[in-house]
Amino acid sequence: MTETLDPTDWAILVELQNDARMSLTELGRRVNLSASAATERVRRLESTGVISGYRADVDLTKVGYAVLAVVRLKYPGNKHEPLRQLLKERHELLECLRTTGDDCYTLKVAAASMPHLEELVNELTEFGSTTTNLVYTQTQPYRGPQAAPGETR
Repeated sequence: MTETLDPTDWAILVELQNDARMSLTELGRRVNLSASAATERVRRLESTGVISGYRADVDLTKVGYAVLAVVRLKYPGNKHEPLRQLLKERHELLECLRTTGDDCYTLKVAAASMPHLEELVNELTEFGSTTTNLVYTQTQPYRGPQAAPGETR
């Protein structure tokens, strides 16, 4: 079942996606609620699973990962557990999407160097054929939804 969100819920989501560390008092001020009302709304959004967690965005280059790549993987067969195990073990595999089309998986990969990336891709080729694209820049960083489906802001 899809959670029904009102405009205030969406405003809260936008604010928290921009800065999840702000105080609930500040959040309430930004969305025109008292701190207690903002707290209650956030708790409801968390308990219903709309807000599924909080995280710190890390600048990859500042922590030693100079190379960012997207790797597409064609995975023959239907035994996916070995790949899932590799995803748990290799922290350089940042994100993995199961997709339709010619490729079965699309992975976001961070590497310290080109030899490091080659090592990671070689591990992935044990599961099927790969296509690797290097990322020049991230022109639109990840952001969550900013409005209800079909609504424009």
